[in-house]
Amino acid sequence: MKIVVTGGLGFIGSHTVVELQNQGFEVIAVDNLSNSSIEVVDGIERITGKKPIFEKLELRDKSAVQDFFKQHQDIAGVIHFAASKAVGESVENPLLYYENNINTLVYLLQELQQKETANFIFSSSCTVYGQAENMPITENAAVQTAMSPYGNTKQIGEEIITDVAKVTNINAILLRYFNPIGAHPTAEIGELPLGVPQNLVPFITQTAMGLREKLSVFGSDYPTQDGTAIRDYIHVVDLAKAHVVALKRLLDKKNLDKVETFNLGTGTGSSVLEVISAFEKISDNKLNYQIVGRREGDIVEAYANTDKANEVLGWKAQSTLEESLASAWKWEQKIRG
Repeated sequence: MKIVVTGGLGFIGSHTVVELQNQGFEVIAVDNLSNSSIEVVDGIERITGKKPIFEKLELRDKSAVQDFFKQHQDIAGVIHFAASKAVGESVENPLLYYENNINTLVYLLQELQQKETANFIFSSSCTVYGQAENMPITENAAVQTAMSPYGNTKQIGEEIITDVAKVTNINAILLRYFNPIGAHPTAEIGELPLGVPQNLVPFITQTAMGLREKLSVFGSDYPTQDGTAIRDYIHVVDLAKAHVVALKRLLDKKNLDKVETFNLGTGTGSSVLEVISAFEKISDNKLNYQIVGRREGDIVEAYANTDKANEVLGWKAQSTLEESLASAWKWEQKIRG
């Protein structure tokens, strides 16, 4: 079965390509290399023993997308990761985000709706819930007004897919992730942010390596046990495996609705200071960090109710926070070694 993974050389995309190949799927990894590296293909091959088909493709180019689907008529499913994803950057440059995250989705769906059947997995986000009123967050929680253009593109994306699925042969699963961290245990692939990291864990590992002078902890006056914000940190390999399970659900026609939604997290919230403490323990490193003011757009806490994913998908996150951090640290040491 031939599966297309857009953004296939990115952080979550590359780990998902590995899991798909491990399950015997033939994978076409599509990427424009704007936020990834061609070397990732070799990392995937070293892990799986098989090189994925790679196509450099600009999904914002409608005619290029059309040509790609003409060449590959036998696609059984698409897992769509390719998107810009930095909240701060989206506030500064909203049109880039609307073009890159919405147009590309539309062009993909336009091709898929011409097929007799099409299976589509969408990379969504817990940002659609905003600051949810109740913890842990279930899939029934209200979708709040987005706090950034990035969050808005995920909400709009979900709405587009739902509208299109009603009137076409497309079946879709929307996966709302919480906070992906870590790297493949082999340290052959991992998170490789360009420039200053936007996310906590790569900032921690880069600080521990001496690349960053100190880590800023944004806010210590939140209504949490230690005053710092709480998030649900999930190992990227666990997350990747969930995409394979979701895809198989569609391929086996086990989906109960044309569009299904699942939260992907561990079900446990960890504060920023707890993450720092856990990292210090596994790395035997004292981190240089300072408490600074809150960051605009940050919410107090978000962690998943994973009952639906556990029971309906039959998937559960396996790795602990410490294991996830250890893999991220191993990867950081390897790439800086």
